Amino acid sequence: MGLKICVYAICKNEEKFVDRWYESMKEADKIIVVDTGSNDNTVSKLKQKGVSVYQKTFVPFRFDNARNYALSLVDDDTDICVSTDIDEIFTPNWRQELEKVFIKNKTKIVKYKYVWNVLESGEDGLTFYYEKIHAKNNFKWVNPVHEILQCGDKISIDEIAFAPNITLRHYPDPNKSRAQYLGLLEQSIKENPDNDRNTHYLAREYMFNGLYKQAIKYFKKHLKLKTAIWDAERSASYMYLGDCYDYLSRQNIAQKYYKLAVIECPNIREPYLKLAQYYYDKKEFLLCTFVIKDMLNIKIRNLTYMSQPTAWNEYPYELLYMSYYYLKNYKFAFDNCLKALNLKPTDKRIMGNLKLFENLIKK
Repeated sequence: MGLKICVYAICKNEEKFVDRWYESMKEADKIIVVDTGSNDNTVSKLKQKGVSVYQKTFVPFRFDNARNYALSLVDDDTDICVSTDIDEIFTPNWRQELEKVFIKNKTKIVKYKYVWNVLESGEDGLTFYYEKIHAKNNFKWVNPVHEILQCGDKISIDEIAFAPNITLRHYPDPNKSRAQYLGLLEQSIKENPDNDRNTHYLAREYMFNGLYKQAIKYFKKHLKLKTAIWDAERSASYMYLGDCYDYLSRQNIAQKYYKLAVIECPNIREPYLKLAQYYYDKKEFLLCTFVIKDMLNIKIRNLTYMSQPTAWNEYPYELLYMSYYYLKNYKFAFDNCLKALNLKPTDKRIMGNLKLFENLIKK
């Protein structure tokens, strides 16, 4: 017999995404959605598609409670549970790819590519590995927000499958409020003060809300936690500390933290780019070139949620060629502008700069 697959989700006021989401998810044997209080046509549209819809409000609302309720509705004989949101879609034939890697009664988690945002150009934006496809038994969601799957059993490496040909793309609604996130993150840290991941997220949320002093406090707390051992995330805390101090017009302290971000994780490009951008903004163009050239020696992109597209597209070469331009080294400016154009061959601004540098070299 084949594998029984169930997609489960939670939603609220998602009517504009229902058609697209259903077309992507209908490869599953069953689709379950828990609506947490829509006042639009989400429920009726889902029911018209044949989706099993349950309505339940959660007071106070928590993402983990809502997802756990949805998971509890999945049939016990289900082999594979697939958790998605209504504003996400899979690449076609995802079921076929999933069946290739999932071993019944053995595989517990499946990892796949997740694109958090799609750029205006149509290119994938922030991309990293996700793991919201899982076996049915002994899993639960934890954390009020930025919830994660937790397994009651220890998962060995051979119980984790990789599905390289499955990509889930997220098309976030820019008009959707994040207002509840801050309170839920504060609740998360109240419940578990040593939760390193959510301490980092809470600090980041404070920063997004312009509460820089609170953000600084929690980024520093994150870096002191014994469980905060992931170097890429620690590097991100240092980078954000630099941003907070920069926003507070304390540039010397900001520079210190940008440097610490590089030291913490020297094998990823993002902290180098942040430091280079700092030097460029301060018109320290020679230092900017040194940092960018070190950054470009990193050839392998690790797909984590810290991996920013701007560290891997034409932008580093733009910083480099503009720095050389201000240093009046037009030959190097031309060479790096050409590299930027190779990565974005239709960009008229880069074309114009290339022509400018070519004319300056001829003078």
